[in-house]
Amino acid sequence: MNNTKNLFSITTDYVQIMEQVEILQGELTPELNEMLVINEKELQSKSIAYLSVIKDKESFTMQIDDEIKRLTALKKANNRITSNLKERLLDAVKMYGTITVGLQKFSTRKSTQVVCDIVTNELPKEFKTVKVTESPNKTAIKDAIKRGEAVTGCEIVEILNLKIN
Repeated sequence: MNNTKNLFSITTDYVQIMEQVEILQGELTPELNEMLVINEKELQSKSIAYLSVIKDKESFTMQIDDEIKRLTALKKANNRITSNLKERLLDAVKMYGTITVGLQKFSTRKSTQVVCDIVTNELPKEFKTVKVTESPNKTAIKDAIKRGEAVTGCEIVEILNLKIN
C-alpha cells in the first residue's frame, strides 16, 4: 500500500470498504477486516501529522500576533519621540525665528484648521458626516428564530467544529 495517502483518499478507501461490507450484508471477511485495520492506521497517522501542522501553524500565528504587538508599541514610541522633537523644533523656531543649519532650513508657515468646541450632534446636518456600519445582530436573529419568528434570509444551521483535546 502507498504510505503517502491524503485524508481524502483514506476516506474514499473507507467508503469503498464499507460499501463492500454492505454488499456482503454486514459480513466482515478477513480481507475486509485487514483493509479496515490498515485504513484506520493510515487515518491515525495522517491525523497526527495534520495535528502537528495545525499546532505548528497556531504557534506561529501566536508569534506573529506577539510581534505585531511589539512592533505596534515600537511604532507608538517612535511617533511619540518624533512628535516631541518636532514640537521642540517648532518652539525654537517660534522663539528664535528661522534657523538655517547647512542646507537645512527650519521655519514656520501659516495654515488654517477648523476647531469645533461643541458636540457633533449640536451641529446642523449640512456640517456633519454620518458614517454608518451595519452588520447583522446574530444573537437577536437566533433568539427570534428560536421563538418561532421568521427572519427573511436567515436560518439557524448546525455546524461541526473540530475539537482537539
